Amino acid sequence: MEINDLTAAEERVWRAFPKGETVDFREGDAGTDNPDIGPDWGPERTVRASVLRALLLGTAHEDGEIPTLRLSGARITGQLKLAYAVVDHPLHLRYCHFDESPDLYGTRLRQLNLRGSVLPAINLASTRIDGPLRMTDCRVRGTVRLAGAEIAGALFMDGAEVTASDPSVPVLQLHQAVLGDGFAAPGLRVRGEVRLDGATVGGSISLDDAELSNPGGHALCARSLEVRADVRARNLRTQGGIDLRGSRIAGSLDFTRARLSNPGGTALRASSCTIGELWLYRCAPIEGRLHLRRSRIDVLGFESEVAPGEVLFNNLSYTALNPHEPAHRRLPLLERDGDGYVPYAYEQLAAAYRHGGDEGAARRVQLAKQRRHRATLPWLGRAWGHLQDTTVGYGFRPLRAAVWLLSLLAAGSIAYALHHPLPLKADEAPEFNPVFFTLDLLLPVISFGQEGAFAPTGGYQILSYVLILTGWILATTVIAGVSRSVTRQ
Repeated sequence: MEINDLTAAEERVWRAFPKGETVDFREGDAGTDNPDIGPDWGPERTVRASVLRALLLGTAHEDGEIPTLRLSGARITGQLKLAYAVVDHPLHLRYCHFDESPDLYGTRLRQLNLRGSVLPAINLASTRIDGPLRMTDCRVRGTVRLAGAEIAGALFMDGAEVTASDPSVPVLQLHQAVLGDGFAAPGLRVRGEVRLDGATVGGSISLDDAELSNPGGHALCARSLEVRADVRARNLRTQGGIDLRGSRIAGSLDFTRARLSNPGGTALRASSCTIGELWLYRCAPIEGRLHLRRSRIDVLGFESEVAPGEVLFNNLSYTALNPHEPAHRRLPLLERDGDGYVPYAYEQLAAAYRHGGDEGAARRVQLAKQRRHRATLPWLGRAWGHLQDTTVGYGFRPLRAAVWLLSLLAAGSIAYALHHPLPLKADEAPEFNPVFFTLDLLLPVISFGQEGAFAPTGGYQILSYVLILTGWILATTVIAGVSRSVTRQ
């Protein structure tokens, strides 16, 4: 391209580039400077993409200057094609309107700033950027392709808006991307799927106050994501599922005050994950399934009412559970487990209560586990379970056995005190004692010499059989409960 082919606007850009000076076509009027109305801008603020390409790839440097493309408020016509190019100059294309989608596939860049610009789409897949990528307040009407990109700095998309042109294609593609710093996107608005599968983020991800909408599909698909710090998603609003299966998040995954909605499907799947802390604190009730199978979480924080629907907790491991709530508020969660009766979930909940020093709540969870298990047994096992539950609460309520024994001891003592049984051998029988005679019948091992010396008759003989049978049952259930307690400890 010859220099005399340039328009007046392009000449300004051409002269400013070698010195790194800024060319700002904005007039200071919010209405006329809005990039959404870029097609209405005249030739006085229009620059051809081919001119920018020629500047970036072919212009000679001036001694002592650092060439930088700093352009604001321009309409860029034609397609900016820089695929596979090595661009040694920082690019600042702020508040610009692109008529066509830039193609920067495989490009090597120093820095790229698109703040406030409007684009039909952009292809940055496999791009290498030595500094940050800024797309703050951008409005993209199609797909943002960053798959396989390597960004040494951070990716900024705070306040950006990305809208799907093809619902079948992820609209924000960051799968297999490597971000040396973080992904800052508070206030991000996306209509379509955000894909972060296999991405690596050296810092934190911020999705505070973001809105991700893809009803019936994935609002955020981030399988095998690795984040070396935190994922903050406070006040996040989603329509569609969040899939984080297999992800590793060293810090916290914070959904405080978020609203997660995927009716009829999985609202949040964080299965097979390793997470420092997971917070669903003060959230609106989740609309959809909460799936945490096989994950390892140090601190799990959420109120019981946050997950009113189906949950999947099989093989979920956590050390601490916050906030502290009574066992009767947590147990309904396990009853809604989609896998049915999951013994491990009860054991894990009981362990969390013990870790917090609430042994009473841990015992209540263990008792609830035995009752759930009873429903899976044949009728004979269920009958035996009901008996253990009624008598000693499966060993978790041992005082019940004492109450039963004292009640039976009192009844037997009164009955035999009123009607002494006849001695088997009158000359050898000890003096009859109704209390110790009843104890001899109730306790299957200990003997006070009364049972073998006297023989009740009639209804009192039947009473003796009842006392012997109940004594054996109580002894067996107490021994079973004590064995469970010893095993737990």
